[in-house]
Amino acid sequence: MREGSLGKLHKRMMGRFGETLHPDDAYLSYYDIRLTREDIQTLKNDWLTDNVISFWEEYLEREFLSKYEQSNIVLLRPSMSFMLLQTPDPRTLRDALPNFSKTTHVFLPINDCRNVTEAEGGTHWSLLLVSIVDCIAFHYDSLPPGNRMEAYTITMKFSALLNRPIRFVHLDDSPMQENSNDCGVFVCLNIRHLLLDRLLRTNSHQKVSMSLAGKRVDASAGRKEMLKIVDGFRKEGIVRVHQNVIREVLLGLIENIDLVFAAWFANQLSMAFLVYSYMFV
Repeated sequence: MREGSLGKLHKRMMGRFGETLHPDDAYLSYYDIRLTREDIQTLKNDWLTDNVISFWEEYLEREFLSKYEQSNIVLLRPSMSFMLLQTPDPRTLRDALPNFSKTTHVFLPINDCRNVTEAEGGTHWSLLLVSIVDCIAFHYDSLPPGNRMEAYTITMKFSALLNRPIRFVHLDDSPMQENSNDCGVFVCLNIRHLLLDRLLRTNSHQKVSMSLAGKRVDASAGRKEMLKIVDGFRKEGIVRVHQNVIREVLLGLIENIDLVFAAWFANQLSMAFLVYSYMFV
């Protein structure tokens, strides 16, 4: 019985966490985000996918932003930023977008993709931070001029959506990347810095500098840190699944033991009944 149960346990674990993963296989499911093996490969040394940036925003929301109940900051996903860019009348998106009536700031990852039929399209990422309370949109681009036109267009769309003028400011002193594929990493690290070290450290109506002049961004270290965070959540998930599988197997063993005990007890009861019958009949 022991060998059979261990074999069953091994098979169930291997079924859930086999050594072979295809590019589209889920590597990590984190709330609403599903990272694939392909996403993880881009995080190691390539141009980041929408999924990776969406995961990072979800992570910042769940692990940090949620602790500031009074904050009204929105981290818009890349897909929604792209939708804003491509929609002629942004007011038609009101039902699909968050309610910005009480929002103070909105982070928008900007992609230069123009083809709505191309999944994971584009060649460059940049960051747009809209300060609704100040009616200013700050654009951070690590490879200028980059997405300046796209960021300006989205700013105008946002202005129409909110029905208020928003001034577009392209920040020429943003940290610069040294290669052609770190732009997404710069976006992720800049979001975290501006969110945690600037906005959440001050009162929502207090003036704070949005310039990143002089800030150094280590993209290589950033990739390693993000991978470590992803793998940390993945290991936690594996441990939970293993615990559940072990619990199920143990429950099965207990059920089998109960059946054996019940059979033994029934047999003993039958024998006692026969003895009783023999003695008194």
